[in-house]
Amino acid sequence: MAYSATMLSLLVPTLPVRPLFPRLHRRLHSNASFDSGNRLIYRRTLAANTATVAAEQESGGQDNEVLKEKLLSCPICYEPLIRKGPPGLNLPAVYRSGFWCNNCNKSFTSKDGYLDLTVTSGTTEYTEFKPARIELFRNPLVSFLYERGWRQNFTISGFPGPEEEFNMAQKYLTSVFGGVLVDVSCGSGLFCRKFAASGTYSAVIALDFSENMLRQCNEFITRDTSLRATNLVLVRADVSRLPFASGSVDAVHAGAALHCWPSPSNAIAEISRTLRSGGVFVATTFLATSFNSPFSSGALEPLQLYGQVTNNYAYFTEKEIEDLCKSCGLINYSAKVQRTFIIFSAQRP
Repeated sequence: MAYSATMLSLLVPTLPVRPLFPRLHRRLHSNASFDSGNRLIYRRTLAANTATVAAEQESGGQDNEVLKEKLLSCPICYEPLIRKGPPGLNLPAVYRSGFWCNNCNKSFTSKDGYLDLTVTSGTTEYTEFKPARIELFRNPLVSFLYERGWRQNFTISGFPGPEEEFNMAQKYLTSVFGGVLVDVSCGSGLFCRKFAASGTYSAVIALDFSENMLRQCNEFITRDTSLRATNLVLVRADVSRLPFASGSVDAVHAGAALHCWPSPSNAIAEISRTLRSGGVFVATTFLATSFNSPFSSGALEPLQLYGQVTNNYAYFTEKEIEDLCKSCGLINYSAKVQRTFIIFSAQRP
């Protein structure tokens, strides 16, 4: 298919349009292969992938390359996006790239360090508000305070602390080391930075709906010089409309997020859709108790719907979480509970 100079200029408005464009390349980025029974293969594969990305970053001749994305997709039609710019899943490459959906005739660009892949990206008049528990985290003050006191209070409910939570998640994710991990509802980047710094994934995509959380995340990343060279990308997206091709992601992590989602069933169904066969979903959240969900058990259980409507957050029992994962096509559910803290994992068949 031939691309006109006008179309390509729309993809990346900041780049000058050349009189003649080089031949279009269709390039498929293969995820790191990993054999859980052979760590030597994993290490070689990850090292090869890292070297390839580094070589692509240093190559100045590929800045105007046009290719078809294998992972990032349109949030409207889920078709792979056309990308113009330097290849690679890292902050500099994605920030300097323009993305385009041929089906929807819609472009997606980056700002403030993140790529906006929401359905409403680019709108100028339309404004959409989410439930209060979502809008709260779009507040710049909450984004600023999240790692400066807010998150530390979770220990009162049984959360073991970020370092231990990260180690627990890593144990669940061992079988997908070397692949692409998506950290949904990443917030200020508390865990995506740890995943990226661990060097155990070919790429880490930090995803959140809150613009201010992503700005705060980008600020933390730019302060840490060791993270600038990692394959870490920031994406704004709706967890119920993930901008990834079906079966393209190796792992999804959601730290203390399930209780905030407007529709946990839609979100986990989307996560299941994007996971490849054998892919792993691991998450933490607060369990329902008589204090935060007075209608969650006993004779008052029939009134649970009323309780969730009047509560700012949606809390569930462990049985409900397991049932939801199974109904979304996930298997091999397992969980660990500590007071109201739960970490659970499930796998795509």
